[in-house]
Amino acid sequence: MCRLLAYQGTPQSLDRLITKPEHSLIVQSYQPREMTAGVINADGFGIGWYDFDRDPDPFIYKQTQPIWTDINLPQLSRYVKTGCMLSYVRSATPGQAVSLSNCQPFQDGKLLFIHNGFIDNFRGGLYKQIRDKLYQHIYQAIDGTTDSEHIFALFSNELHTHPELPLEIALQRTLQILSDLVESARTTISANIVISDGDRLIASRFAHRATVPSLYWIRDSLEYPDAVILASEPIFAGNWQTCPMQSIITVSKNLEIEIHPI
Repeated sequence: MCRLLAYQGTPQSLDRLITKPEHSLIVQSYQPREMTAGVINADGFGIGWYDFDRDPDPFIYKQTQPIWTDINLPQLSRYVKTGCMLSYVRSATPGQAVSLSNCQPFQDGKLLFIHNGFIDNFRGGLYKQIRDKLYQHIYQAIDGTTDSEHIFALFSNELHTHPELPLEIALQRTLQILSDLVESARTTISANIVISDGDRLIASRFAHRATVPSLYWIRDSLEYPDAVILASEPIFAGNWQTCPMQSIITVSKNLEIEIHPI
């Protein structure tokens, strides 16, 4: 299991989002409050952000070390400012390597993807079944070995097959495919996901035959007006709302929130 954090709104320096909150991702890496599996998140971390004045594609910084040990992050996070950011700290699923290729966020063009959850017995179960569904170029783009990257590949596959689909519909279709595979294999999946194209956040709080991980949202807080934050755990005291189980959450460029059942 991992801890996720996503931001959409008025540009902020990364340190105000990653390092300064009282229950920041750094704190959650060694003292999480609501993990359903694992104890700490010390198997790496990653941050992806957008700066359209510099480049239409996102920027990514990730490491395999625990986030609290990275002496470069405090300086980098003070320098970088963004209005859209995805980040996570990792607790590797047993049997999965701690490597940069297995660290999130994962990227496909303008899209960034982060995932909290797991597919039980992934390597012995759905690994081949997912790969068999992929177009060759998407198959070849997989760089790591995680269930997370394969879920993203399946999502990218849906977009390639149906390029007219809104991101939230492509995500819903992906989760349905995964549910069918999980049911057939008699295994389990949990999939809290956040995807962004730099203008919107698309998220899920979802599980099939498993416990649903925690996910919250807050909008227009005193600390961050004109913004929406999604988080596995609240990063500061405030009027956080629990994302409903088995739902898709969308945050528009205008910070309008829509929640639909899966």
